[in-house]
Amino acid sequence: MEIDFNEYQLRCELHGHEDDVRGICVCGNDGIATSSRDRTVRFWSLDSSDKRKFACSKILLGHSSFVGPLVWISPNQEFPQGGIVSGGMDTLVLVWDLKTVEKVHTLQGHKLQVTGIALDDNGDIISSSVDCTLRRWRNGQSLETWEAHKAPIQAVIKLPSGDGEIVTGSSDSTLKLWKGKTCLHTFDGHADTVRGLAVMPGLGILSASHDGSLRLWAVSGEVLMEMVGHTAIVYSVDSHSSGLIVSGSEDRFAKIWKDGVCVQSIEHPGCVWDAKFLENGDIVTACSDGTVRIWTTHQDTVADQLELDLYTSQLSQYKASRKRVGGLKLEELPGLDSLKIPGTSDGQTKIVREGDNGVAYAWNMSEQKWDKIGEVVDGPEESSRPFHDGAQYDYVFDVDIGDGMPIRKLPYNRSDNPYDVADKWLLKESLPLSFREQIVQFILQNTGQKDITFDASFRDPYTGSNAYVPGQSSHVSDISAKPTFKHIPKKGMLVFEAAQFDGILKKINEFNNALLSDQETQNLSLTEPDVSRLGSIVKTLKDTSYYHSSKFADSDITLLLNLLQSWPIGMIFPVIDILRMAVLHPDGATKLHKQLEAKNDILMEVIKKVTKNPAIPANLLTSIRTITNLFKNSCYYNWLQKHCSEILDAFSSCSSSSNKNLHLSYSTLILNYTVLLIELKDQEGQSQVLSAALEIVENENVEGDSKFRALVGIGSLMLEGLVKKIALDFDVLNFAKSAKGSKEAKIAEVGSDIELLTKQS
Repeated sequence: MEIDFNEYQLRCELHGHEDDVRGICVCGNDGIATSSRDRTVRFWSLDSSDKRKFACSKILLGHSSFVGPLVWISPNQEFPQGGIVSGGMDTLVLVWDLKTVEKVHTLQGHKLQVTGIALDDNGDIISSSVDCTLRRWRNGQSLETWEAHKAPIQAVIKLPSGDGEIVTGSSDSTLKLWKGKTCLHTFDGHADTVRGLAVMPGLGILSASHDGSLRLWAVSGEVLMEMVGHTAIVYSVDSHSSGLIVSGSEDRFAKIWKDGVCVQSIEHPGCVWDAKFLENGDIVTACSDGTVRIWTTHQDTVADQLELDLYTSQLSQYKASRKRVGGLKLEELPGLDSLKIPGTSDGQTKIVREGDNGVAYAWNMSEQKWDKIGEVVDGPEESSRPFHDGAQYDYVFDVDIGDGMPIRKLPYNRSDNPYDVADKWLLKESLPLSFREQIVQFILQNTGQKDITFDASFRDPYTGSNAYVPGQSSHVSDISAKPTFKHIPKKGMLVFEAAQFDGILKKINEFNNALLSDQETQNLSLTEPDVSRLGSIVKTLKDTSYYHSSKFADSDITLLLNLLQSWPIGMIFPVIDILRMAVLHPDGATKLHKQLEAKNDILMEVIKKVTKNPAIPANLLTSIRTITNLFKNSCYYNWLQKHCSEILDAFSSCSSSSNKNLHLSYSTLILNYTVLLIELKDQEGQSQVLSAALEIVENENVEGDSKFRALVGIGSLMLEGLVKKIALDFDVLNFAKSAKGSKEAKIAEVGSDIELLTKQS
């Protein structure tokens, strides 16, 4: 069937973002807004000197983590030059005035990443989140909230019907149609997360999914069309009045569709996070290389030949940097000049780079020349398949036999019959064939092939005969065939147990003297008996060898809590520090817990007080370490679980602080929460901890142990928690690959652990 279609060509590139461009918002004829992992929103206006190009005219700074969804507010009385609404991984929805380039509203309420934003007909803002909720905001205030799905919501759009109907897409693989808080219809059909949504005017709703497909749905729920062509997650979809559809994918292509057929695939040097149509039919794409690109069918706005050639060169360089030949990166192969060097033995082989390919040569000793063998094909260009004994496989599993035996490697390709692989491997390793079914089940489970039927009959790979297993016991061996991870899962709690007690008492005395010297604060100062009591508390805490028998009076803990409530905010950090050590003492922990149960929740009061802006770093540091130390005693587990969301929200500013001690303390708190909430099987809490850990990892200023502990938390939650799918929706693979490139060995190792987890079903 002939389809009338003019191909898109590059119009221009917009440079400015310093990391992945995640979202696009077309702002009428006024410009384009884009969001990025670099935490900024940029507004691009037409370049007055060149009608083909756009220039960055405004930068919106306010998010503390990567920014995703954007919505345009058309110019009105409140926003004479229009406005932008942005959502971020920091859980915030921010409203911006483009005239002043200032935040007008900071909308707080979501517990996890904001994934979608829509404007209702009356101007209300509707936001969706990984926390499974939708929120409606009006004039800067939360109007209503409701749980719209049982899994993370990934997108929300408003329908043009005028009835206030909206549609959501979720990790539960469904779409839902809403009028107010009432679900009118659930759309079932996708096999994985619904990541992107768009309206197809006059026809229905478009959806993009992690299952690699696009669907067009009637509002009544029927599937009108399915479009298949992408080879990876589809992140975004949009439509144009001409009937064209555009989609962006992890496979690095923006695909243009007409009447259900892909009419063009535009290759990019990285993942295409978002794609949107301009009113004139041009397409804007957001790429993981940090560049925004505009594509056009209008010949008078196509980029000049030099720019087109440069883009072709960028693509070629990107693919060459990713392509592997014989297990080596193509760009690392020697050139043809290396064939001038004679070989050392007959038949010696060498792979050299010829253009975009690797070509194998063999040394001909008798004729003293290199003979061309042929081009080396190494599978998909994006492959990072592991090697074993010089060959490359889809998987290489570590198998722990136990009993002090060394770890053994089990290589496997998805095209193999797992029974044949198990048979050959057991014979090669001289292991009993009774382990066969256990090995097969392990392979199927870890490669996502549980639903595929294989021929299970045994044939000896060397003789072709069937198996004889004499006296096979019904007892299953305790062989452990599982991937081994270097740093996950985390077990046990970490605490901060070092203290400079003399310095702490000295600082308390200094503050106490300051209170005594001012008539207005004399009534807050310590009495002589109080000073003596503090000295006695510190003496007990110093003598760790008697922790099993030493005791505190109830009045000791009461004194500390009274000081936290009565002393000026700038003077309480040494008191918090004593409390930090007291909760590590068995009797101190018990007495404090007893008071928390009997009275108002003083600890939460203190947390709210010390984290209120502007926060004093010393207060933050001592209080976050105090909460971290509570994890040592199980009597606090219910309290810690109950207040998890409040505590993480209160200390969330620590991840964006420049204070390295705060980074380490916050990441340790998160790691302890990881261990606790896995044990308690608390999925909601695990989601909140995962989001907080990802925010730490994403911060380029966080280094060393802080980043390592956050990564261990992420890996542990994926391995033993209930949030692996959510982590994958958070694009955790990109974080893992980044960590693998670290110069710090343990960060690279835990990055490898997480990457391996993403490949397991």
